[in-house]
Amino acid sequence: MERTILSEKYKNELLQRVIPFWENYSIDKKYGGYFTCLDREGKVFDTDKFVWLQARQVWMFSKLYNEVEQKESWLKIATDGADFLDKFGHDEHLNWYFSLTREGKPLVQPYNIFSDCFAAMAFGQLYKATGNQEYANKATSTFENIIARSENPKGQYNKLYPGTRPLKGFSLPMILCNLSLELEHLLEPDLVENTINSCIHEVMEVFYQADSGLIFENVQPDGSIQDSFEGRLLNPGHAIEAMWFIMDLAVRKNDREMIDKAVGIVLRTLEYGWDTKYGGIFYFLDSKGFPPQQLEWDQKLWWVHIETLISLIKGYSLTGSQQCLHWFEKVHDYTWSHFTDPSYSEWFGYLNRQGEVLLPLKGGKWKGCFHVPRGLFQVWKTLEETNG
Repeated sequence: MERTILSEKYKNELLQRVIPFWENYSIDKKYGGYFTCLDREGKVFDTDKFVWLQARQVWMFSKLYNEVEQKESWLKIATDGADFLDKFGHDEHLNWYFSLTREGKPLVQPYNIFSDCFAAMAFGQLYKATGNQEYANKATSTFENIIARSENPKGQYNKLYPGTRPLKGFSLPMILCNLSLELEHLLEPDLVENTINSCIHEVMEVFYQADSGLIFENVQPDGSIQDSFEGRLLNPGHAIEAMWFIMDLAVRKNDREMIDKAVGIVLRTLEYGWDTKYGGIFYFLDSKGFPPQQLEWDQKLWWVHIETLISLIKGYSLTGSQQCLHWFEKVHDYTWSHFTDPSYSEWFGYLNRQGEVLLPLKGGKWKGCFHVPRGLFQVWKTLEETNG
């Protein structure tokens, strides 16, 4: 497909079919915030509110306002969601809860640092849209909390016995690669540089294992592999998503070698994680080929495929790699033929291994207004820039 036509395909899907879904069905006009548990047609099937999904939607509509069109309706959706978050989403120490009732009462304690990460992203992006210093303060204070908690993200809610099997997880350094760029306009330059350099080291030297060419989800403090369920765990989607964060950082640092390394990791992970029998990318794998402990290991998830499309098109745009282009076309064909809904707007999230829709929901506890629209936006903009 010609690049201009492909760019328009992603743009139109974003602006005509996906964003209107969230505009029409997710807004809680009575209590504020957003519904995310939405069925195939957009009907609400549960009213609990998950803080990281609330924050992701604030970020998404702020991003659209800042970089697509300054529509007042988009800004209102973002500011209304931010007001709900600020009023109900955190405790007195600015630790962000995991979930709330519809009215905003806390349901689950602030054990999950990713609520904080996406809150910081949301308020940072909303500050760009409004210039409201209160949003900037909320973003920077939350970021400082994240850095302070980074050695033990779950804090008092960590259920592991200390010292027996110390493992550190990939998710936080991965997301900090992106978050540091998201908040660069608000943070001290030295803090940005130190965070970026630390995250690049962790992602590209510690969790990346040169002998296999793969990124592991959990490693020992010295970076070595621990032979257990957790220590052998691979999450292809996480590894591939992290690589477009790394590419963005490499562009900022003008580091061609890092770009090439990131592209190589994307391609190696895809070769390892692609289901050669049914197509699509596995959710979890065991590095030694043993049965993973996650029973959903062979499911095909929306975010894994969309994030892969971003990494591949960025990789192609930056390097001209024909392998990236080949894989982009392959993943594009699978994604658009399996996750899109021919009858209703927005995309399915969960397929079985064979590629059949497992859950017909469009949003839930984990899926909200984020990966689909962000992915469509990123691919559209990258293709548009590549055309130029």
